[in-house]
Amino acid sequence: MNRFLNIRTIYDNLSERNLDKLSSVYGNRGRLDEIINEIINNAPQKVAVENKKVLLKPNWVSHSLKAEDELCLRTNDNFVLAVLRAVLRMGPSEVIVGDAPIQGCRWERMITGSFMEGVRTLSAEFNVPVTIRDFRRRTYVFAENRAISEVRPLSEYVIFDLGVNSYLEPITPGKETGFRVTNYDPDRMSEAHSRGIHKYCITKEMFEADIIISLPKIKTHQKTGITGALKNIVGINGDKDYLPHHRLGGVKRGGDCYPGGSRLRYWSELALDSANRRQGKHSFWLWQKLSSLFWILSFPGPEHSLAAGWYGNDTTWRMVKDLNTIAAYGTADGKLDSQPRRDIFSLCDAIIAGQGDGPLEPSPLPLGVISFTNDSIVNDRAMSVLLGIPFEKIPLLNNNSRESEITCGITLNDEAIGLDALWQYSLNACPPKGWKSYLKNIRCE
Repeated sequence: MNRFLNIRTIYDNLSERNLDKLSSVYGNRGRLDEIINEIINNAPQKVAVENKKVLLKPNWVSHSLKAEDELCLRTNDNFVLAVLRAVLRMGPSEVIVGDAPIQGCRWERMITGSFMEGVRTLSAEFNVPVTIRDFRRRTYVFAENRAISEVRPLSEYVIFDLGVNSYLEPITPGKETGFRVTNYDPDRMSEAHSRGIHKYCITKEMFEADIIISLPKIKTHQKTGITGALKNIVGINGDKDYLPHHRLGGVKRGGDCYPGGSRLRYWSELALDSANRRQGKHSFWLWQKLSSLFWILSFPGPEHSLAAGWYGNDTTWRMVKDLNTIAAYGTADGKLDSQPRRDIFSLCDAIIAGQGDGPLEPSPLPLGVISFTNDSIVNDRAMSVLLGIPFEKIPLLNNNSRESEITCGITLNDEAIGLDALWQYSLNACPPKGWKSYLKNIRCE
């Protein structure tokens, strides 16, 4: 397999990255189509989708809460439609467009009527069935303490146990692992992850696809430093209760939620656990307020977060690597094959990237590029460089050999380029607040 990373700039002069000018590209169908068709057609490995089932996997993390979210929170709607047009021209048998947003995402506010109409029009024009899917199994609006509702039955998923092959196994001491994901029931998490057991809830659409084309929005990320091609694959998991994001307690207590070992912060975590066990009940609010009180009294700093949004998070990157392993090698009977089972490409929306407290509260950063790859690690290292963040300081990107960069052909506007040479085009993206002291030499744009 020819491993490649093609990067294309929206405009020739990368030194002039204007937010308004680049934002307008999302509304320029001709330019979007042109650049996406070029970057796909010039890839060293042919994207062979004729008569095949394709899964398009955007970053649909949540609905917008502010106007700029349309630019930097998730994969832009027009970007998704442009990729869909390109794929449909290649003659697939079927296309699924889907993701698993956070449990509190209002799907109807994220998937707009105009986007739906655009998909229906393209499906009819090319006479190819295109289906939009919400991969979530359950939803729950934390701020309103709504009752948990089931979106899809468990029968539509494969419970995939990586066992001792999980990247989480080295940090799993025993049955009481302490794995957590903020605002979810810790007891359900403990059922999925313990010593020798590491289960994920994978949507069946992933196994049915012949080809996956992931459409990440490039952003900084509180827990992993950066979210790109690797992190976007997490959305094939439909139930967040199967996704460890951190371990209970501070570092001095054997966890990785925050530095140190504050007793008040630990009590805050335990109170939040009690609240999460009571989701949908009136007593939820009592425990939630108690958790907030303990947390406030602990006088938290930038690196202290109940969501483990800091550079010392040693759990999330492992979960991300697990899901990328399943996506590449997993079979529908819950086994890992010795050879990749499906082609995975990533076509990254970095026209406007996200900086600051991503993935949910980013600010727009006019990066001005699109990348196309079949090597997620090299892609994300390149995006990290363009964001001005040394990837050697990102656990998700540094726990692999740099040998892959030598064997992966990297091009910028069809000209061969080395990863180090990309630094001349980098910006100074503002890191998440829990990473600022760690990345202290970075000055925010």
